[in-house]
Amino acid sequence: MATVARKGKVCVTGAGGFIGSWVVKLLLSREYTVHGTVREPSDAKYDHLRKLEKGTDNLKLFKADLLDYESMRSAIAGCDGVFHVASPVPHTTSSNPETEVIEPAVKGTRNVLEACVDAKVKRVVVVSSVAAVFCNPSWPQGRVIDESCWSDKEYCKATKNWYFLAKTEAESEALEFGRRRGLDVVTICPTLVIGPILQPTVNASSMVLLRILKEGLETLENRPRMLVDVRDVAEALVVLYEKGEAEGRYICTSHTMETRELVDALKKKYPDYSYPKTLSEGNEKAVSLSSEKLQGLGWKCRALEETLADAVKSFKDAGMLE
Repeated sequence: MATVARKGKVCVTGAGGFIGSWVVKLLLSREYTVHGTVREPSDAKYDHLRKLEKGTDNLKLFKADLLDYESMRSAIAGCDGVFHVASPVPHTTSSNPETEVIEPAVKGTRNVLEACVDAKVKRVVVVSSVAAVFCNPSWPQGRVIDESCWSDKEYCKATKNWYFLAKTEAESEALEFGRRRGLDVVTICPTLVIGPILQPTVNASSMVLLRILKEGLETLENRPRMLVDVRDVAEALVVLYEKGEAEGRYICTSHTMETRELVDALKKKYPDYSYPKTLSEGNEKAVSLSSEKLQGLGWKCRALEETLADAVKSFKDAGMLE
């Protein structure tokens, strides 16, 4: 069983993003010293990190690129642990997905892990996605999907699901790298991450709520949504770092509902926004995912009402609903 040094120095890749910002905030509140990797530390879009409590004293931002090994090595040097949150997000409608989507995801993860070996890091928590879990046509229908299910790489290729393939390749490579090199690697697979934002820019998963609230769409597809609060994901990452018994991969999800139910929940509390006029029925079937393994480590999730209320407030405060 791994013993992880707590309250030491840790590195968060992609520190300025939606999930990364909350991970940094949580770690600082728990007395960690944090190295955060960003594209350009002097950029004003990372000011929200410096303004966090203890951000001036216990946070150092590093200019780093996942595909540049030396930059990752200097950010991770001297750290006890690493939270690998960053992920290259190239366009999935790619003419050359192998080079533009798959390779950066895998190479970026490999660079981080090599730097972790070099720094003698005690544990790495890698953020994957349920995209690496449930795209598997041979999984028995009706059976709850757990961590033993992996997205089928050949099926992802055949259906041109390049993002799913990239996440599957990167996560399986991370776990294999850990076994091969004796590095303690734990992975987490969140569903659609929503909730309040700390960063000043709109991220892809927050757009799901923003489109519902403000775009006045003629029609929107009614499809199953598996949701989890960004703060609960940050908590899960720290649980996986601190709990010695954590190992392997962990699904992280809280609420499954249809788009219609999500729209109704928002409308009920905020009736004055520009909601979709109609919802069309899609043919996507809900899958049943289990976070039981993560809950076994003491992880809990908050109520959806709290997530939606705090998300809408943060969008308002950031001027994103005007």
